[in-house]
Amino acid sequence: LFINATGQPIAAGEPLLTIYSPMLVSAQEELLLAKRLARDVSAASTDAQRNANELLSSARRRLAYWDIPASEIATIERTEQVQKTLTLRSTASGYVLQKNVVAGQKIMAGDALYRVADLSTVWVEGEVFEQDIANVRTGQVVRAEFDALPGKHLR
Repeated sequence: LFINATGQPIAAGEPLLTIYSPMLVSAQEELLLAKRLARDVSAASTDAQRNANELLSSARRRLAYWDIPASEIATIERTEQVQKTLTLRSTASGYVLQKNVVAGQKIMAGDALYRVADLSTVWVEGEVFEQDIANVRTGQVVRAEFDALPGKHLR
């Protein structure tokens, strides 16, 4: 795990964790086989070339569905080496609100491993006593205090 605690800031593209998965290894092997096939049929009929290129596109897409960045897919193709582990990266910038994974844990497709939120804009819900409602106007400045920021007041 590269991100091991909640509250950590993270940028889009920053590594979250490395993962080993036999299915990812198989998907990489299929990509390399499809690439070899496309190369081998380059002098063959147009139909064979088209089918080989469709197979290659499909193998790339399969890895992309696992959120493997195009740059890593290109590296696998360029080096023609299957990587035992792959790095999963954040798709968004913000702060880690939840971390639902520990090192060595088995994960399944669809598991939410991290929850990241952009906190540059937040909503604050406030309450006003009924007897004070006549004194409240739209656009009025409010002073907010938070337990997480002792002694700091936000407007």
